[in-house]
Amino acid sequence: MAQILVIDDDVMLQRVLKEILHFLGHEVRQAFDGKEGVRLCRESPPDLVLTDILMPEQDGLQTIRELRRSCPEVKIIAMSGGSRFWPEIDSLSCAARFGARQVLQKPFAPDELREALAAACV
Repeated sequence: MAQILVIDDDVMLQRVLKEILHFLGHEVRQAFDGKEGVRLCRESPPDLVLTDILMPEQDGLQTIRELRRSCPEVKIIAMSGGSRFWPEIDSLSCAARFGARQVLQKPFAPDELREALAAACV
């Protein structure tokens, strides 16, 4: 199926996403921050990037903007649990404006992930 790059600083979520995506038949690479994700994408562009928004080193919004410039053909799904520090900022709406094809509010069910993957790859 698709080659997917998952960018998220949460090790447990990375493991769960990798298992689900492998179960769905996808090849998965992982990055634990936006800088590493952009580097991996430039080296070998995946079909799709699944990125968190709130991460150290480089947040997901900046990551999406860089991916749009350096790998414009890559499809992007943004995910976020929101921020208790800036609850008034809708980071997923920003992600969509910056170029994410789909957004997922954490926590999400495996079926929601599958639907977002299908919609993003259309």
